[in-house]
Amino acid sequence: MDPVEFDKDRCKGCELCVAFCARGCLKLSDGLNALGYRYARLTDPDHCTGCAVCADMCPEYSIRVFRKAKRTIANVR
Repeated sequence: MDPVEFDKDRCKGCELCVAFCARGCLKLSDGLNALGYRYARLTDPDHCTGCAVCADMCPEYSIRVFRKAKRTIANVR
């Protein structure tokens, strides 16, 4: 599962998430959503840190970020 999930039909292609992604993991798609906008997508899931800045910047609330739990000695036992 990718660390970032987009509701592409809510996205209006403002590119705020793309501009604020410190790792450069996002870009606008070549395709259009149901509203006729190019929507944001994750291009490099391996470099995404799950910082959620993209979701915080999205005025349409179309981005969800999932973080993996850190593996510690306590949850290994």
